[in-house]
Amino acid sequence: MREALDLARLGKGRVEPNPMVGCVIARGGSVVGRGWHRFFGGDHAEVEALNDAGPRAEGADVYVTLEPCAHHGKTPPCVDALIRAKVGRVFAAMADPFPQTSGLGPARLSEAGIPYHVGLLDAEARDLNAPYLKLVTRGESYIIAKWAMSLDGRIATRTGESRWISGEESRRLVHEMRNVVDAVVVGLGTVLRDDPALTCRLPGGRNPVRIVVDSACRISQDANLVRTARETRTIIAATDAAPEASVRAIEAAGCEIMRLPSRGGRVSLAGLAAETGRMRMTNLLVEGGGEVLASAFEEGIVDEVRVFVAPVIIGGSGAPSPVGGAGAESLAQALRLGRVTARAVGVDVLIEGKVGPR
Repeated sequence: MREALDLARLGKGRVEPNPMVGCVIARGGSVVGRGWHRFFGGDHAEVEALNDAGPRAEGADVYVTLEPCAHHGKTPPCVDALIRAKVGRVFAAMADPFPQTSGLGPARLSEAGIPYHVGLLDAEARDLNAPYLKLVTRGESYIIAKWAMSLDGRIATRTGESRWISGEESRRLVHEMRNVVDAVVVGLGTVLRDDPALTCRLPGGRNPVRIVVDSACRISQDANLVRTARETRTIIAATDAAPEASVRAIEAAGCEIMRLPSRGGRVSLAGLAAETGRMRMTNLLVEGGGEVLASAFEEGIVDEVRVFVAPVIIGGSGAPSPVGGAGAESLAQALRLGRVTARAVGVDVLIEGKVGPR
């Protein structure tokens, strides 16, 4: 099952909004088939593994990271393929909460006389597909908050200079992150300060959708994101306060306008997560700036945090920090992350953690 989970990860960024799934078929101590869901609309992991195993699948044990589907979607039901192959037993890491198939696969296997067991490495499987689970059960996108800061907690100098706090290896890793998320989210302040492209610059990489949180639609038509909107999908998340003339001008330049509820005069990021969830976007990478990140934390939509800490001291009481807003009044109110890891990325340190139930 651990090998199946490793195989499942190979589909990250290409299978969404489907879950990542891996499958291993074994006879005794020997693996006879392997497969994973490679891209949205492609064969599911079980079918790939059965094709790899061929006739050796008969009577063999199947280890799959998610309950086999029993409904017709982009592909036929995986459970039918397992039954036709006359496999011996099926072990699933976790059940599938997707309403159209939940529980149907195990029932079909039982009717066919194939023993089914669920729960092997359940926690690991749930962690792997946490974005899928949030999308299916809550209808919202999974939110990853990311920023780079100096050792003393600054994201720019007091004059606004921020390129580059982190090292080359960290910046490359950010492009790898963009390659596997559905959208990157920034605030208007970041656009005005940095005029970013927010693209993936890896060879063969995929550009995410670019979302700018801009309540009054004040973004300039000369901004890089607007000038390239016909090449890379760009969405301006605004409220009803945005003037119609500004909206029409930005739409004419090739951007999409996403009208969202207002929260304290700003775009509701909870509304954004719900709307992108409705659009079947699984993962959103929120890259800043400080007020957008503050709103995301205040509205309780952040699921994961990734912070690059560079061995640089900037100083200055006027230098911005990564998370603005009012902040916690006491340490007891501060948000504490779980499942925290830290690793070196070039000269920087990447700290990652998960936000627990709220």
